Parts: sequence; structure tokens; C-alpha cells
Amino acid sequence: MARQYTLNRHAAPVGAGIDFAAELNPQQCAAVTAPPGPALVIAGAGSGKTRTLTYRVAYLIQNGVLPQNILLLTFTNKAAREMLDRVANLLPNDITGLWGGTFHSVGNRILRRHPELLGFAPGFSIMDREDQKDLLDSVLAGLGGAPKDKRFPKGEVLADVLSYSLNTGRSIETVLSEKYPHFLEFSELIEDAQKRYEKKKREANSVDFDDLLEKPLRLLQAHPAVAEAYQRQFQFILVDEYQDTNPLQADFIEILGAYHRNVMVVGDDAQSIYSWRGANFKNILDFPKRYANATVYKIETNYRSVPDILNVANAAIAANERQFKKQLVAVREEAPVKPGLIPLGDSNQQAAFVAQRVLDLREEGIELNEIAVLYRAHYHSMELQMELTRHGIPFQITSGLRFFEQAHVKDVAAFLKYVVNPRDEVAFKRMVRLLPGIGARSAEQIWSEVSRSLESARQATVPGEPSLDAAPEPVVVSDEAAGVPFGALLMPLKVPAKTRKAWEQLAHTLDEIAPGGKPSLPSEMISSVIEAVYDDYAKSEFSNYDQRREDLNTLANFARQYQNAGEFLDQLALLTSLDSEVSAADEDTEMLTLSSVHQAKGLEWRAVFVIWMNEGMFPSSRSLESEEAIEEERRLFYVAVTRARDELYLTYPHLRLNAGYGEMLQRPSRFLSEIPPQLLEEWQISGGF
Repeated sequence: MARQYTLNRHAAPVGAGIDFAAELNPQQCAAVTAPPGPALVIAGAGSGKTRTLTYRVAYLIQNGVLPQNILLLTFTNKAAREMLDRVANLLPNDITGLWGGTFHSVGNRILRRHPELLGFAPGFSIMDREDQKDLLDSVLAGLGGAPKDKRFPKGEVLADVLSYSLNTGRSIETVLSEKYPHFLEFSELIEDAQKRYEKKKREANSVDFDDLLEKPLRLLQAHPAVAEAYQRQFQFILVDEYQDTNPLQADFIEILGAYHRNVMVVGDDAQSIYSWRGANFKNILDFPKRYANATVYKIETNYRSVPDILNVANAAIAANERQFKKQLVAVREEAPVKPGLIPLGDSNQQAAFVAQRVLDLREEGIELNEIAVLYRAHYHSMELQMELTRHGIPFQITSGLRFFEQAHVKDVAAFLKYVVNPRDEVAFKRMVRLLPGIGARSAEQIWSEVSRSLESARQATVPGEPSLDAAPEPVVVSDEAAGVPFGALLMPLKVPAKTRKAWEQLAHTLDEIAPGGKPSLPSEMISSVIEAVYDDYAKSEFSNYDQRREDLNTLANFARQYQNAGEFLDQLALLTSLDSEVSAADEDTEMLTLSSVHQAKGLEWRAVFVIWMNEGMFPSSRSLESEEAIEEERRLFYVAVTRARDELYLTYPHLRLNAGYGEMLQRPSRFLSEIPPQLLEEWQISGGF
């Protein structure tokens, strides 16, 4: 029988006492001073979640728990540093022994201590995203067969497929069926690639980012003695943003906390919005089932928003069936401005309203830095970006590049630029480099041949040099003027064998969008390029194919306003140039923020606009097929509303341009109908468009 021996509790230094009841509200204090045992803290938006976690760590240390017996898991290094700095400022104790950091950093720390147990040598490398892509491309090069198919996923996309499979615990086939159906026919080859990739990583003594979660977990599961050492060490485990954990992370927490079971997780089920990257909403809902006798604490006092905004937020999330019910309560006083509901004619009027109202708010004393426009998807911001550019309103985009700077938009625009001006060398090279087997050098060689052919065709149509006395004629260079259709120009050229089929498709596409050398309508050209050439390229090249396709559909819709391709391209160029001028402002310039709601989580502004509150836009059309997806969209709307401190504007246009269909009537979002009318002030917009 083992001898029982009890250590004395670690005494806190004299004068280190914190009056927790005085410094925290009653709900925060209850969570911070909770007795040992599993605990779930539901911390509503703006309720002081970070403060609660920080004081919990301080409470444990002040009550004799050694720092090295505490594990604090977060999702970002910034969050970990902020919490540890705050704890250090609260206590005179030395807390350097405390294990605090992201899941990946803690996983790396454990793996570094025991690499040989998983077949790695000490000093293994951690591959970044570019390294991972290169290694996967190397794997694909050795597979043969289907990877040569232009529809087969490239290394970067394959990395996302494998990552999602690993983090969710789903098979490759299931992941392909749910998220990448266009790759389903390659399921067996992708599974083979996954095995070869694992083998290559071991040979290179390297791990990727996902391995820093999966391999430490496997280490603990396969080696009970190692697991027990860490289980005994970590007497208290605290987890931030638990609603965002995936199955790997939940299992990692559970195995580390198996001995003491003092696991406290903090999060907000109403802000679980990352299922698309593997987060499992059920982790937070099922915590009381996973940990028997867990205590649930709710922190509902909101320090961020005025009462009217919180009333909208509470109503916005109320319809969700699967949630921990809570009611945010404001500390702040009522504001003079009620949240606004703004119906508008179309997307252009919506953009005009936002731009003008932003200028009004600036005149009223709210700086641009304190204003944000939020949307469900990046392509929703296109018309607004153009309107802000025309008004000279400086803005920053946290959801991605400015619309016309995005690679896929510039790729498709290159086709139009080339048929309008066949001497556009940059457009031609960008276009042909999308084809398999063509790099910078071969693009240069092909361009030289095309240039010579164009020059020969031009000279053949010019009978002689013009008289010096003759009035100058405007020079318009086009294949129509040269009498050479694009197909006839390109087909005879020599290209690599692997490129030939795609080259012929390119020639046919150029003939289709510019028959006889005459460009068609811009919107029709864009649609043809997408369907004939670019769609397959985008599927294999971009992991976020669906989002990029939406961008291109929006570009085609925008192009419907123009009957002339040259005029359309001029507008794009002018807007891009104006964008650059606005972006060139110095760092002290105020900037309006444009952001997707996902990117805005954790941030706040005095005034927030949520645009495109239409059915099929927010909630997104892809979410309409399941109630589970609709509930996540509703949580996303809740996140958007709770970003606002003082003023909130919800806008929706009645009409939307749709390529091929003209103007289509749009229904207001179902989320708007779930908010009692008395909580919103409806605006009637007149003038403008």
C-alpha cells in the first residue's frame, strides 16, 4: 500500500490579498471563486470574460496553488500574453512556471519533450503553410495519374482537406462529400496522398501545424505513464473560448484533466460561429454531459452596449433552440438613438446610404476609426467599396483584399483586357499562366510569338505609310482590324504537350467572348470565361472556392451596367487607382472598417452597420437547407449586433442585380422578422438613386 504524504499549501505573500467581491460583479465573483471541480462559465458578449479568467488564475495562486500546476489554454498568443500580463500585475508572485498559451504552443511543448515516442528525432522542424504546400506538391508529383488532371486539388487545397479531416475526426470521403464534392471522384487517391504525406514528414523529421494538436493527443493516449505525469501536474485547467474548440482540442483537455477534473471552460455558445473550420458547437453544449456534476455559471452583465442594442441582441438569439438561455443586461444608460432598420431600393442605394450616414456620424463627432460596416460575405462589400472610393472616404478591410485587387478578379479581368487590347502583354501573360505547364519563361516565349503574329497581321492590312500632311487617325488595335480571329491567331502556336488541350480551350473561349475579334457585352464575357476556363482552375487552386465564385458572380452582376467592355475596364482601373490614393494616406489617417462578421468577432465600435440583411445573403443561401446551419447564422447575426456600443444600423435592399436575370426582388432576412418592431426605428429613405 502506498504511503500517503500531504504537502503544506503554498502561502501567498503578505499583502497580496485581492478583494474579489469588491473588484468583480457578483456573477463574475461566483465563477472566479468557484470551488474545485468541473465548471462551465457562459460569458455573454461584453461581459468581461478575460477579466473573469484573469482573476480566476489570480484567485488560485493567492489560495496556494503553484503556478506550474495551472494550465491556461487560449486560441491566440495575444490572448495568452494579455491574461498572463494581467495576472502578473495583480499579484506579487513569480508566475513564470504557469503553463499558458495556445493549444498548438502547449502541444508543441509536450511533443518537444517526448519526440522519440512518436518516431521523431529531437529538433524536429515545424513546417509553415508554404512548406506544407511544397511537400504536398512533391507527394502529388509522385502519385501519377489523376493529379495531372487539372481538376485535381493542388497542394494548398489538399492541405485544407487533410486539415479539416484531422481536426474533425471525419474520413476523407466524408469531408469531400460535405465540403468538396467536386473532388469526390478522387477520394482514394487523396487518401493515398495523405499516407504518403505522413511518411514524407517522418522522413524529413518535420511536423505541420495540425500535428501540434493531433500528435500530442496521440502521445498521451498511447503512453499512459506520460499522460499521468501531466495529469497530476495540472491541478487546474482553464480554457478560453471553449465554444470554438474542435474534437481534437476537446479530447486533449479531457485527457489532461482526467485525474483532478478541475477543468473550467469559459465561452459563449451564442458566439459559436466557426463550424466551417472544424469547431464543434456540441462541445460547449455537452460539457455538463462530458463532465458529470459540472457547475454552470452565467455572466450576463454587459459593459459594452447601450440597452436598446442589447434588447435587439437578446431578441436576435432567442429563436435558437439549442443554447444556454441567458439575458444580457446593460450597465450603461439609454442612448438617444434607437437601432435603425433601413429598407433601400437596391445595392447602389444601400451603398450611398452607408457612405452618407458615415459622413454624418463623422460630423457628429464619431471618428471613422469608431465606425464599422459588417457583412456576411466579402463580396457583399463591392458596391460599398466603390461608393466609399468615389466619396474619398478612407477605409480598411479586415475581411480580405479590396475587391478589385483580389487575384481571381484580376485573373478574369485579364481575359477582357486582352480581347479589348491584344497588345496588352501583362494581361496576356496573366491569362496564359493560368494554364497547366506554363510558367513565367514559357509565357514570355509564347508572347514573343503572339507579338510577331499580331505585327505581321497589322502590316498586312496597312497598304502604305500615311502622308505626313494627312490628318492623324486614331489608332485602334484589335484582331478585328487585323482580320485575324483569336482562335486562328493562337491555335498554330507551339505550347508544351501538357498544355495543348487547355490551350485549345483558351482559343475557343477567346473566340466565344470576342467573335471575329469584336468583344461581347462585359457581363457575358465574364460568365463565359468562368464557365469555360476559370471555374475548374479555381476549384483546384483555392480552398475557399465558393467565396471566390460568389465574388466573380458579383463582378458579372456589376458588369451588367456597361454595354462596352472598354468602358467597364476603364471604370475598374479608375476605381483601383482611387483605392490606391486612399490607401496611401499616412498611418494617422482615420479609417472606416469594413469586415466580415467572422473577422469582427472580439472587436467593437461605437457605430456599426450590418448590410445585406436579406434572405440568401444573411443568412447565406448555403445555410438554408438545415436548421443547424440556420442556428449558426443566427449566432453570427448576434455577434454582429453585439459589436456595436452606441449606434446600430441594419440595412437591406429590395432589389439585386443578378447576372442573366436582371433585377431580382430580395426578401428581408428572417432574422429581422424575429426582432419585435418596437425595438427598431424604421427609416424612410428618399432622394439619391
